[in-house]
Amino acid sequence: MSESEATVPDAVREMLLGRIRDVADYPVPGVMFKDITPLLADPEAFTVLTDTLAGICAQRRATKVVGLEARGFILGAPVAVRAGLGFIPVRKAGKLPGATLAQSYELEYGTAEIEVHAEDLTSEDRVLVVDDVLATGGTAEASLQLVRRAGAHVAGIAVLMELGFLGGRDRLKPALRDAPLDALVTV
Repeated sequence: MSESEATVPDAVREMLLGRIRDVADYPVPGVMFKDITPLLADPEAFTVLTDTLAGICAQRRATKVVGLEARGFILGAPVAVRAGLGFIPVRKAGKLPGATLAQSYELEYGTAEIEVHAEDLTSEDRVLVVDDVLATGGTAEASLQLVRRAGAHVAGIAVLMELGFLGGRDRLKPALRDAPLDALVTV
C-alpha cells in the first residue's frame, strides 16, 4: 500500500470480504466471479462500505463523485449523498441524452466507449471515481481521461475490490498522474 492510500481497518476489510461470494465458472467456465450482491443485501455491511468510501471522499477533498456504469452507480450514488457531494454517472455510449464527451478504450476482445455530460463537471471540481472492481483498468483509465477532458481535477479512484492478479493498478499508474488509487480489499 502506498503512503497516499486510505487506511482501511482490518475489521472493515474482513467484514467486506466476508460478504463477497465466490461463484465458480461464471460467466464462463474457469472464471471465479466475485459477487458483491450479498454485501449490498446486508444493511450493516453496505453502510460500512458507504461510510468508508465517503471518508475517502473527505480525505481526498472531492467535490463530486463519478460512478462507472453499472455497479459504480450502486456504490457511488449513496457515497455522494453520505459525503454531501454531487453524483455524476459515466455511462456506456448512447445512454446519456444531450451533449456528451466520449472516450474509447481497449478491451481484450475489441473496444468500448463511455460518456459523461461535460457540463456537470467544472475546473473547480475534484472528482473521486468510484467503482466496484478494478480488474484490468481499462474503464477506470478512460474515466480519468473523461474527467480531465471535462476540465475537472482527479482526486483519485476508490474501488471496493481490486483483482490484483489482473494488473489494473500498474496499467493505471500513468493515467493517475500521482492521484491515489484506494482499494478497500484486494484479492
